[in-house]
Amino acid sequence: MVTIKCRGITFSNIQAVIFDKDGTLEDSQEFLRLLGIKRARLADAQIPGVGEPLQMALGINGASIDPTGLLAVGSRRENEIVAAGYIAETGRGWLESLTIARRAFDEADEMFKNASSSPMFVGSLEVLKNLSEAGLKLGILSAATTAAVQKFVKHHELSDWIQLEMGVDSTLHKPDPKLFLQACEKLGVNPAATLMVGDSAGDIQMGKDAGAAGCIGICWGNAEVNHLEKADVAIASLDEMIIVAE
Repeated sequence: MVTIKCRGITFSNIQAVIFDKDGTLEDSQEFLRLLGIKRARLADAQIPGVGEPLQMALGINGASIDPTGLLAVGSRRENEIVAAGYIAETGRGWLESLTIARRAFDEADEMFKNASSSPMFVGSLEVLKNLSEAGLKLGILSAATTAAVQKFVKHHELSDWIQLEMGVDSTLHKPDPKLFLQACEKLGVNPAATLMVGDSAGDIQMGKDAGAAGCIGICWGNAEVNHLEKADVAIASLDEMIIVAE
């Protein structure tokens, strides 16, 4: 059992920490932005006129993406459904619209499959090492696919510290608390002794609804953001997670 302190908030008797991936450990905003643009353009190539409104729906704002938007926090399936909705508005049937959206997404993903992996946020690796060496079990629970999580762990050589690599591959999506409960079960830990760390309101809601020991919100460089207001504490860097007792 470990005690962790963040900005004056203390979490005692902690067994494990579960992290989100994108925006929490991985600085993937630019990759997601470019991927979203490509998906929208490929959809537009099939159904002219849907590209621009689809980019807005995904949360793409010029050179950045909305940290609370669909692209940043939604699963691939959720993104596909929204894209299909815009296509369906042009008069296509729903199944045809889903097929068109999936084709655009598959083609975009294929184009980006060999792209350079996004970097980890500075200092993240050291935090993972310190937490693991303190005896905590660590996991990643992402809205991305499990394959994407596994690729991230492999590329950054995190397997010595990460015991769970879990994404969204089924009908469950964040913030469904069942995802957190499943993650805890796979780690072999009690949810009430497990912290959730994430950059979205969905991460926080999921952890709270699942009875997590605490929910730590992170927005790198600026913890004073409205979408993390329900977190037990919001931090601007992972190294604000301080081990005070083991």
